Parts: sequence; C-alpha cells; structure tokens
Amino acid sequence: MNKLFDLTGKVAIVTGGNGGIGLGIAEGLAQAGAKLAIVGRNAEKSQEAAKVLSALTDPLILTADVAKPNDVNTVAKKVADHFGRIDILFNNAGINIRKPPQTLTLEEWHTVLGINLTGAFLMSQAAYPALKQAGGGKIINIGSMTSIFGASFAVAYATSKGGIVQLTKSLALAWAADNIQVNAILPGWFITDLTNRARTEVSGLYERVLARIPTGRWAQPKDIAGTAVWLASAASDYVTGIAVPVDGGYCSSL
Repeated sequence: MNKLFDLTGKVAIVTGGNGGIGLGIAEGLAQAGAKLAIVGRNAEKSQEAAKVLSALTDPLILTADVAKPNDVNTVAKKVADHFGRIDILFNNAGINIRKPPQTLTLEEWHTVLGINLTGAFLMSQAAYPALKQAGGGKIINIGSMTSIFGASFAVAYATSKGGIVQLTKSLALAWAADNIQVNAILPGWFITDLTNRARTEVSGLYERVLARIPTGRWAQPKDIAGTAVWLASAASDYVTGIAVPVDGGYCSSL
C-alpha cells in the first residue's frame, strides 16, 4: 500500500511553495520522496523555505511571477533541464485584495485574477509537454472555500477560485488521454500569513469561523499534506476533475 503513495523519483513544482499552505504541500511531497522546485516572487522567503526543507530534500528555488508568460515558460524549462522531467504541478500561488466590490479598481481585479487563475492556466500549459513526455502526471490546483460560495469582502479572489474549479474540470477532460490527472484542493481556514491579514482586516473573523468548524480548530499548513500526496501519487490515478475540500467540515455545516 505504501508504494501507492511513494513519490520517489518524481519531480514536483509548487508555485507559492515558500510559505503557508504551499510550504505545507512541499513538505508533504518531500516526505513522500519527491524532488522539488519551489516557485515564488519573494526570493528571500524562498531561501528561508529551502532551509525548512533541507532536512528532506535540496529544492530548486526559482523566482518568478506566474502571471507573466515569459517567467512561466522559463520555470518549466529550468525545472525540466535541472531534473530531466516534470511529473507533478501544484498551482498554489495566490493573492487577495480585500475591498468592497464598489471600490475595487480594474487594475486590482486584473492583478488577483492574473495570479490566481491565469497563472494556474499558464503554468499548466507550460508544464504540459514535459508531463506528456513523462507518460503522464498530476496537476493539482489550489482553490478555496470561495470556490463554492461567495465572499463580499474578496470578490476578485472568490471569482478567481470559482474559476479554478472549472479550469480543473476542463483540463481534466482535455488531458485525460495523455494520462494527466487534474484535480483541485479547496482549503478551509488555515493559519497562514494571508489569513492572519484577513483576521486583522475583518473584525471578529477568527471567532466566527472557529464557531462554525466542526473539528473545533483552524488548520495548520501540515494538515493539507496528506491530501496533496494522495492527489500527486499513483493512489489517485483513476481520480480526475474533482475538487476536494480540506476544511475540517466547515462547508458541511452550511
């Protein structure tokens, strides 16, 4: 059974893998034996993540903006050149701008959609040739609870994460014949830098959310690792086009 989840010899790219949920994913993949490429915009933060991962693996650190096609194509080429293959892609990079919709500028809208949704498309497109050449692979897109329902204080973010689910389903259909499984994870409320800012900006958020989580706690980044490894491994070879909530039961308590 353990062999089903063994990622030894596999090469994984994790965008936004230098902190929060992305780092939790990266640690899980490394523990399962994968070689890692960590992609982020903040080089210093990525180097700190490399130190965290150093006991498990020696990650390739790449500084790039996933909303920029040239950066994305360079990432795919450098990973393939360095490791000789690409097997797994986690599209985790994301940002949020919390404003009422009536005050959100068009530039802010495009910024959020560009990184969260267009970036996932561009990275998937760039990785596709290497995944196909490897005989198949895995793409896992990171959505959100707002993939399921709206967020009045994060309209662009919720829109981008709703799009992630449809992108996942569409790519799953398009690339099934190439033995590429495409799935999504919809994280609940995790304790990260991103949600810490939300707790500062939205009064009473932590308490209201906690009261609705059946498991009685906010998640830690490590709580996503098991689902990440499952969707990246042979254990999920017959699973494609789905979106899996990892939320402590939050969505079930609607």
